[in-house]
Amino acid sequence: MEGRVGTAGPGSAGAADGDWAAVDPPRRVGGAPGSGGAPGSGAWPGWQPATAGSRVRRRQLITRTLVVIVLAGIGVSVGGVIGNHRGVAGGPSPTGSETEPTITTPATVVSGQPGKASQVSARLQSENALPGSAGWKLTDRADNHEIEGFASSTSISQGEPVSLYVSTAAPTFHVEVYRMGYYQGLGGRLLHTSQELAGTTQARPVLTPVTNMVEAPWQASLILATTSWPGGDYLLKLVASTGKQRYVPLTVRNDASTAAFVVINAVTTWQAYNIWGGYDLYEGQSRTGSDYGHRARIVSFDRPYTLGDGAGDFLGLEYPLVSLVESLGLDVTYVTDIDLQHQPNPLLGHRAAISLGHDEYYSLAMRQSLEQARDRGINLAFLGANAVFRHIRLVPSPLGADRRQIDYKSAREDPLRGKDDADVTVNWRDPPNRNPESLLIGDFYQCNPVRADMVVVDPSNWLFDGAAATAGLKLPGVVGSEYDRYDPTVSGPPNVEILTHSPLHCGGKADFADATYYSAPSGAGVFASGTTNWVGNMDARCQPAGCAGRVLGPVMANLLAAFGNGPAGRVHPSDPAESAVRSRPPVSTTVPTTGAAGAGADGGAGGGAGGADSGSAGATRTGGEQE
Repeated sequence: MEGRVGTAGPGSAGAADGDWAAVDPPRRVGGAPGSGGAPGSGAWPGWQPATAGSRVRRRQLITRTLVVIVLAGIGVSVGGVIGNHRGVAGGPSPTGSETEPTITTPATVVSGQPGKASQVSARLQSENALPGSAGWKLTDRADNHEIEGFASSTSISQGEPVSLYVSTAAPTFHVEVYRMGYYQGLGGRLLHTSQELAGTTQARPVLTPVTNMVEAPWQASLILATTSWPGGDYLLKLVASTGKQRYVPLTVRNDASTAAFVVINAVTTWQAYNIWGGYDLYEGQSRTGSDYGHRARIVSFDRPYTLGDGAGDFLGLEYPLVSLVESLGLDVTYVTDIDLQHQPNPLLGHRAAISLGHDEYYSLAMRQSLEQARDRGINLAFLGANAVFRHIRLVPSPLGADRRQIDYKSAREDPLRGKDDADVTVNWRDPPNRNPESLLIGDFYQCNPVRADMVVVDPSNWLFDGAAATAGLKLPGVVGSEYDRYDPTVSGPPNVEILTHSPLHCGGKADFADATYYSAPSGAGVFASGTTNWVGNMDARCQPAGCAGRVLGPVMANLLAAFGNGPAGRVHPSDPAESAVRSRPPVSTTVPTTGAAGAGADGGAGGGAGGADSGSAGATRTGGEQE
């Protein structure tokens, strides 16, 4: 059930093909909360996302990747795009922080084999036994604003209504609601199709000077009732009467859940890289193009996502894990990272929290929720790299709480400097924060972009049980495009165990990427993959035979089994061997060609590709912004 509400306000305009962006630049308005100190951007140069300096147009030229659903040995290709990030000319110096990574790894959505999984849910098993649908796939992408939209909330509790804000030049449109999971390998289930609604080209975006925040002051197009929607990750498919299609992502929470696993959708990172309207936290428009100096200091959720056909990074960097746990029928619930901002801490009451491929942007309260969970014996799995690297603040927008995301990336610019240094928005490791992510994760972010093989150095670790791994074993293409390393010279847990230690070159310098594990005093186990490509390489029956999933699939089976049973550090205390690892060069071998038990299904794609080759211009290295 849904209701149509409102119409576009005065000033709505657009080209006949829906590409209003090239016609109407954002309107300028006054200051925004948290503004101050950021350099002004001068006279408005005109918003032209189709110019050579704009990443919007470049994204359209990037070869689309495929999301591969694997079922009973048959690879089924489905349309999907990973968020393709790129380095920005004029961005931070090599001693500053990361540039935007290039992510080209195909997302492999896998099924799992029950084997070791003990924390299963009859509810989830029954849910995924319902008839699935491949209708969530886009067949005619809206790449030029033909239809697009956003939701009033990044997540809602079960039964809470949600408003959709949709702009289209098409005469009519409708919305299809898909819960994402496994569903016989089809990947989703259709829960609802709205009535056909009149299309409206909504008002042009508004640009706030100084902070360069862009918002879409649109009118709500419809309100969706969600009383019958089970908890989970959803894609709302916008379908214009012209055939053009676009996504709006939504997480439906079960706030009463005590499921063994809680999966965290990294929406703040999706938003940080969202160039919709010409500005994100890495670049913005100037008279001569687009550059780091004109980046936004505040980004808003009151606008559509440009990445992933409107779905952010969900399909490429998160959905493979969602499909895996749902195929196993594991006892799982879902939240966004923004939900970690609130109390009671939504991670408490669960046994393991799972952070996915790129979970970079955290507020003080969000980080404290992760730390509190670990300190109460809740296992943490970081299946990515560059996690908890940026410090942000969240403030309300006209649509609700926590809809504006502040990140100055410079203590000098942040108006809280000298007033509340604990909440200044720089990298967590940098002054005045001086709270590196390694204290929580064990790993320490290093560099991008890179592509390298992952090299096993501790095959005796319990995570490699049944994986046929040997010391020096190379897992093709797993490291990239961002990576972490264990660094004994920075603050962190004293008992980090290094599982893989992978040589590479990034920014013209030799380095290593590490997958790590440590046991916390509370008994919690903390695993970090050290690479954004991990989630796309979990298929234990991938092809060809030497692909990385033959090892990573069993590793995931072991990880889920141990983490779902309670504090893994009590059963598997970590045994640091850092110095021995660094004194032993890796042996050049390849992945075994025989299959291995664990998560996976026949026919999946193997061996993901990372970002650009090592040593690419724009690569960045460890360290903080120089004050």
